[in-house]
Amino acid sequence: MLDNLPANTLPRLLRRTTLSALVVGLVGFVAALLLAGAFAALGVAAGVALAVVNLRFLDAQSARVELRGEQNSKAIRRQLGGRTTGRLVVVTVVVLALVWLEAPLGIGIVSGLVLYQIVFVANVLRVVAGQKGV
Repeated sequence: MLDNLPANTLPRLLRRTTLSALVVGLVGFVAALLLAGAFAALGVAAGVALAVVNLRFLDAQSARVELRGEQNSKAIRRQLGGRTTGRLVVVTVVVLALVWLEAPLGIGIVSGLVLYQIVFVANVLRVVAGQKGV
């Protein structure tokens, strides 16, 4: 279904997702500041920022994947999987440590990451629906 999208769709989707996530993150920051305090608000902002940085790393990494001859999808997944998994492990360990050390900050980061994922899925659904894929 996503294979039939025009070539310029992914960069537009990533740009729209980043801008939307920043707006939603700002709203989440203000809401957390009013409802839960400064550490939670800082956590929401940090979570959205972590998600945006991770997406940029993934975008740059996928652009560097070298397609040599007739590589199968397993070799491509192996090229992408190691660093992606490493980033996921580092973020998970940091967030769990912060939840344990300073709960409002850690939970705020988790909330920011979740907000970003919701925005990302909504933008993908919007693109797919616009292409009559749903």
